[in-house]
Amino acid sequence: MRDNPYLTVSEEVASAIEEGRPVVALESTIISHGFPYPANLECALECERLARAGGAVPATVAVLGGRLTVGIDRAAIEHLATAGPDAIVKASRRDLGVLAAAGGDGATTVAGTMVAAHLAGIAVFATGGIGGVHRGAQQSFDVSADLLELARTEVAVVCAGAKSILDLPLTLEVLETHGVPVLGYRTDEFPSFYLRGSGLGIDARLDTPEALASVLRARRALGLSGGTVIANPIPAEHELDAGLLGEWTDAALAEAEAGGVHGKAVTPFLLARLHELSGGATEEANKALVFNNVTLAARVASALSGA
Repeated sequence: MRDNPYLTVSEEVASAIEEGRPVVALESTIISHGFPYPANLECALECERLARAGGAVPATVAVLGGRLTVGIDRAAIEHLATAGPDAIVKASRRDLGVLAAAGGDGATTVAGTMVAAHLAGIAVFATGGIGGVHRGAQQSFDVSADLLELARTEVAVVCAGAKSILDLPLTLEVLETHGVPVLGYRTDEFPSFYLRGSGLGIDARLDTPEALASVLRARRALGLSGGTVIANPIPAEHELDAGLLGEWTDAALAEAEAGGVHGKAVTPFLLARLHELSGGATEEANKALVFNNVTLAARVASALSGA
């Protein structure tokens, strides 16, 4: 990994990887595009703290000066938090080469972070929720790059499922088609981000980090390519009311359609409107589920490394 001219791995993260100690990758889009300042800075720092509390080294990922950087420092986190979403590119797989060539800055999405984690040799990544198939994709063909990244890149992604603003049945169909296992942590249902369930099943329920790690080891031993979804429901005390969430989502989707919002602008628009319509309740729930995912990811990484 040290020989790649476009990849920088911090000394702490590199040492942990080389010594076989647990490491958890963390995305940076949540910093630049997920929350307003200073909530974004506080969230990023708390994620790193929770990873360490769980016995893992945090590796927040971003593109800085054209280099895919795994394990950014406090100054870089503050830069992403304060520069504003218009100044920081939302970097998925397709954007990485352009940013590298141009020497630009970018905040990595789920897909972008998976690319970096795999290049660095990190097996476990914590995020809020994965992207998925957008509603109306039968006409728009709007399918998140996250799903295709999961199909090709061997990284376990701990998430609270996918957002209910997406077409969840089709999202699971795409994952199934590409052979991506969806493992439920202490749940028999696929969580839908702000809600603990969706009425949709998962491929297997596992109730301990050790059991999750054993599946990851078995997949590696079998030479199975692609990633794994570890679906971790939002803590019950932070779950939103399903009826209210449905009303807010329908209103936000109608506004997006009326305003001609499309492509990668859809999710940030919808999340911002949900924040406004809910009086900030979605932001608090979002923080709670992200922190919950980081805590589980640290435990899975520790079990995987034998720490």
